[in-house]
Amino acid sequence: MAKIAVVYCKKVKDFSCIACAKCYKGMAEKNGEYGRHDTIELVAMTDCGDCPGLVVPKVKLLTEITSSLKRPIEVLHLGTCMKLAMETAHCPIDFDTLKLTLEKKFGIEVVLGTHAY
Repeated sequence: MAKIAVVYCKKVKDFSCIACAKCYKGMAEKNGEYGRHDTIELVAMTDCGDCPGLVVPKVKLLTEITSSLKRPIEVLHLGTCMKLAMETAHCPIDFDTLKLTLEKKFGIEVVLGTHAY
């Protein structure tokens, strides 16, 4: 079972989806990047921390909280809304650099994208 957390774009989320409904559907259907997991345990969801890219401190807090609750994160998905923001909304995040930083600092797998809706 993959213990996952999802980070969504604070600015784009409610314009491309509302209440993360697409993520919940994607998890249930194993759609898009969720398809890489046999089973999913959603540990947490939070926003990116807003621009200009406060993801690292946000993930630091997220990993501290989930570990203290004895629900550590194994895989961190950056939501499809974050991918959209990086591609079309001038998001300052460089995914390749962020992926390396997060994986090295927190020892978790980082995946860009969630569902394909």
